[in-house]
Amino acid sequence: MAQDEQKSVRGKATVLAIGTAVPPNIIYQSDYPDYYFRVTKSEHLTELKQKLTRICTGTKIRKRHFYLTNEMLNDHPNLITHKEPSLDLRNVLLPPAVTMLAKDAAEEALREWGQPRSRITHFIFHTSSSSVKLPGLDYELVKLLGLEPTVNRNMIYFTGCYASATLLRLAKDLAENNPGARVLAVCSETTLRFFRGPSETCMDTLVAQSLFGDGAGAVIVGSDPDMSIERPLYEILSTGQSFIPGTDDALGGILSEAGVFMYVAPSVPMHITNNIKKCVSKAFQPLGISDWNSLFWIVHPGGRKILDGIETELQLEKEKLLPTRHVLAEFGNMASGSVIFVMAEMRNRSRKEGKATTGDGAEFGVLLGFGPGITIEAAVLRALPIPI
Repeated sequence: MAQDEQKSVRGKATVLAIGTAVPPNIIYQSDYPDYYFRVTKSEHLTELKQKLTRICTGTKIRKRHFYLTNEMLNDHPNLITHKEPSLDLRNVLLPPAVTMLAKDAAEEALREWGQPRSRITHFIFHTSSSSVKLPGLDYELVKLLGLEPTVNRNMIYFTGCYASATLLRLAKDLAENNPGARVLAVCSETTLRFFRGPSETCMDTLVAQSLFGDGAGAVIVGSDPDMSIERPLYEILSTGQSFIPGTDDALGGILSEAGVFMYVAPSVPMHITNNIKKCVSKAFQPLGISDWNSLFWIVHPGGRKILDGIETELQLEKEKLLPTRHVLAEFGNMASGSVIFVMAEMRNRSRKEGKATTGDGAEFGVLLGFGPGITIEAAVLRALPIPI
């Protein structure tokens, strides 16, 4: 990296490594309605099965990965009913699934970074997929990963799909305000938290079953990278969060004795579409950028209609959301970890296509997360040169 490029990242937080992980169990979307109604012993509900088939077809998802297996469902039949109490059981099954995925994603990021684990000074962990326990899963992961007992831990529960962007915002603050800090931030999610049988009175269940998959994402963030041993990928220029007033009941989840019940209003894509230009304009005003096609886009794969709405509203060229659409097709919506998969896909495409930077040829870009609230998190990124 040239001397002027080194100066440009001095003091600013940078993404130093990325890791992702999914469980090995794969179900193709075209097979999912048959699978779902068979394992939940609901094949007599033919109209609901037809509805789920239509929903699955419209998602443009090709496959998803799941920790849940047929053996687990056979051993625990109260998981397949719609409202039978199962919270205690889920609280036993969820922590191993969440920690396994989180560990695998973190290990990949640590390998890419290539530095001693003792240099990790801060650890941030988020999940909406596990029981709230003391000590938390952050404590377990520190032990599993072999981090120092003195690492500064931060545990965040039940933030939802935008949490990766939240963790990036927190990691930026920690990295820039603690000299020498190296922050490992991880999100891990599994659909085991809300898997259940169908109900003729709750269509939200079918929407959730058609869209979500399991996965974990990890990043390592630090400022003032040592260019002799570290390879920064993205500079985090700014971050911000806002919510859309009046959307409290549009998107979210409720923890009950039967696990988490998701609710997703049909108006969610419209709300995001109607507010995205204001959000992005505010983020890029300090840089004087208003040509949205001059940016690279790392967008949470919340669903096809959301992506279509953003593309139309901002008049984006088709290739701008290809990394996000690829992640949606190959993994589904993995909730909080999803946008890290998109960041990894953007970086990988840039390398494969011989681009000069990790931003697919663009210098500046935006990372967007959406979730309950409806909350929108945005991070302005600068793509850094790919080492030769």
